[in-house]
Amino acid sequence: MIVERLRDGHRWLRVADEHWDDPLDPTFAQVHGGRWNPPHSFPVLYLNEDIDTARAQIRHLLAGQPVGPEDLDPPYVLVTATLPRSQLVADAVTDEGLIELGVPVTYPVENGMPVPWKRCRPVGVEVHDAGLRGVHCRSAATSDGSGRELAWFPARPASRARPVGDPVPFREWWGSE
Repeated sequence: MIVERLRDGHRWLRVADEHWDDPLDPTFAQVHGGRWNPPHSFPVLYLNEDIDTARAQIRHLLAGQPVGPEDLDPPYVLVTATLPRSQLVADAVTDEGLIELGVPVTYPVENGMPVPWKRCRPVGVEVHDAGLRGVHCRSAATSDGSGRELAWFPARPASRARPVGDPVPFREWWGSE
C-alpha cells in the first residue's frame, strides 16, 4: 500500500448531531462499523477534509428525499478538529493508491454503482493491521470522487482528535455555500 503522511495541523471537519455528547468520539464506529471498519472492530473517526466535502455529506444523507438542505433546520453542527502529529495513512485518493489497496480506480463508484462497504471494510482492517493511522480517501458522498475524507484510526485510547473552537451551527456553515 502507498503510505502518506498527513499534514500536521490540518483542520479536519466533522458533521455531527448537536446532541452528541462527544462528536469526536471514535467508539461509535468501533461498535457499529463504518465504510472502512466492520462492526465490533477498532475505533474510527470519520472526517471531511474540507467544507465542500462536509456539505456533500449532507446532500448524500438527503439523497432521494423530497427536501433539500436549505429546507431544513437540522441539528447538524460542524466540528473542526486537529489530529496528533505525524499521522501515517494509506492513500486511497490516487489511482496508484487505490490499485495497491485492491480498490477500483473508479472509486467511489464501479460500473455506475457505489462501491459497497463490504468491499472497503477488509481494506480498512488490512490498513489498521499494518499499523497505519487510517485511510485518506475519495469521498463516497461525491459520485465523482472529488471530495476527500479521512477514516482516522487512533493509535491508542488516549489518542484524540482535538476540537478547534466551538461547533458551528448548520445555518452558519451551510449558509456560507
